[in-house]
Amino acid sequence: MINRLNDLIDIQKKRLPDINARREKPGAVVGWQVLVCTGTGCTSSASHQVREELAKQVQSKKARARVIKTGCFGFCKMGPLVVIYPRQTLYCLVKKEDISEIVEKHLLEGQVVERLLYMEPVSGERKKRLSDIQFFRAQHRVALRNCGLINPEDITEYIACDGYFALADVLLNWKPAQVVEAIKQSGLRGRSGAGFPTGRKWELAAAAEGPVKYVVCNADEGDPGAFMDRSILEGDPQSVLEAMAIAGYAIGAREGYIYVRAEYPIAVDRLERAIAQAREYGLLGRHILNTNFKL
Repeated sequence: MINRLNDLIDIQKKRLPDINARREKPGAVVGWQVLVCTGTGCTSSASHQVREELAKQVQSKKARARVIKTGCFGFCKMGPLVVIYPRQTLYCLVKKEDISEIVEKHLLEGQVVERLLYMEPVSGERKKRLSDIQFFRAQHRVALRNCGLINPEDITEYIACDGYFALADVLLNWKPAQVVEAIKQSGLRGRSGAGFPTGRKWELAAAAEGPVKYVVCNADEGDPGAFMDRSILEGDPQSVLEAMAIAGYAIGAREGYIYVRAEYPIAVDRLERAIAQAREYGLLGRHILNTNFKL
């Protein structure tokens, strides 16, 4: 149970070495970090078999490595994807039959498996680092910053990436009206086609009369070919819960609802896991972070 800000900091410190190894920060190496995409795209290409075989061989061959499931990298046509840190080595179209070579050559000998590297279509050059691939180099991720980096089924990895520190700051240091004003000043807009100003929406909700208010998250995707909500729920579900808690505090809501379609079973499963973990850690429910706020 997390009762104070110091409890959040303690959890963050315990998980930071692993997360920093994936960020390739100096002195953060704690062994190989083997990230396997388990988003819908890669899962449909049997990435679960890749991950299971990796875990099996890492254990049997005593490789100094951790095998971690992640959300979507966004590079679905090249899946199943495996990224190994440090070095950011991206392996594409990985099959179960490739695992023995990856473990023997990369995890035990430290050598790159060239044939599984991504090949740039124009130059024909094999890229050894994820950040050298044009598809990733051109991106600046904000909402999806944790997708493909953390295990979405482990709340401590989200906390290690500064998760729930914004909620702690709001509950301990801000008044609801100040939160609404900050969102208005930020210029944040909804991600739908209308792009309605979020701060104005929160302002209207906070001013609405009535003894009971709700914060509602629309995670359905009605636009053809739209997968932005699914990607966040599959790769970083705790960020949605933290945002809903902040919104609830700002507008005076004490209950929340999330609308998500049943056709996204991975998103539904990870969202349910995230809610259960947030409750277990005291970040949903009553007296969140030892305050009077509940959601």
